[in-house]
Amino acid sequence: MAPVIDRTLALTGDVMLGRLANDALVRCGPAHPWGNTLPALCAADLAIVNLECVIARGGRPWTRWPKVFHFRADPVALTALRLAGIDGVTLANNHVLDYGEDALLEMLGLLEQSGMAYAGAGRCDEEARRPALLEARGLRVGVVAFTDNEPGWAATPTTPGTNWIPITLEEQSLASVREGISRARAEGAELVIVSMHWGPNMVQRPSPLFRAFAHAIMEAGANLLFGHSAHIVQGIEIYEGRPIIYDAGDFVDDYAVDPMRRNDWGLLFRVHVAETAVWRIELDPVLIENCQVNLAIGAAHHAIAERIHALAAETGTYVHRAGDRLWIECTAS
Repeated sequence: MAPVIDRTLALTGDVMLGRLANDALVRCGPAHPWGNTLPALCAADLAIVNLECVIARGGRPWTRWPKVFHFRADPVALTALRLAGIDGVTLANNHVLDYGEDALLEMLGLLEQSGMAYAGAGRCDEEARRPALLEARGLRVGVVAFTDNEPGWAATPTTPGTNWIPITLEEQSLASVREGISRARAEGAELVIVSMHWGPNMVQRPSPLFRAFAHAIMEAGANLLFGHSAHIVQGIEIYEGRPIIYDAGDFVDDYAVDPMRRNDWGLLFRVHVAETAVWRIELDPVLIENCQVNLAIGAAHHAIAERIHALAAETGTYVHRAGDRLWIECTAS
């Protein structure tokens, strides 16, 4: 039986609104990227995405060392995010500096003007480490964001950049995680989400090191780990009653599709919170096509459901299925 007080947090994988996705957004309007997932996103008490591009008019493509992809969206992308009810974005990733420091600084200003929370990047290292603080019907939620991508983009006391850490079980990295969680708690967060943009592309299973690091994050006091970067969904583990989403995959983009790994298959994660604990996660299979995400149906829905069922089972997590519904029960502590 569901608890009396139930708040829903919507989480998605990478949202990339640049390049061809930007063209479609400008041509078709701010509702276009979300397809028929828009009602579910708007219905959530809180919605958070990993923003896999910079939103700016200025800047120039990064040239200080070779970089293949550069993603930038026009400021209308902010309208699209607000239309979908997105309350916060994580910026600790390998694309926020695609157009250099000027574009990142422009985006930070735009986010602040729009009232949208962000975590994981900033004008200096202190700001990049700062947790985002949001509210879901009276519940104070803190988001701390890290990345192990692009170490050269790590923010410093005098330069903008990301909240970068190496994935290692050595004290330096673990101390950064503990400090981030402790800061979020000290600033009033009752539930803490740790966002990790980590690991290589197109890898379907986290390595033993990544699993151990995820466990350490949960032991440091996180209520939920929200991973992304691989471009394909990985498994979900319930560790000591708290969920680890190893990789949420992609949600909106214009990427070429790998016919085997199927990076156009994704999930919308609807996380249910009672008091300060996650008790259930509903999983909505989605399909990306023509720079738009829609709820998957038919064979695509079945294939995505089969994949997440198998991957979660490898970590000891059972995905319940009833008709088109998929969900995971969490024994929250």
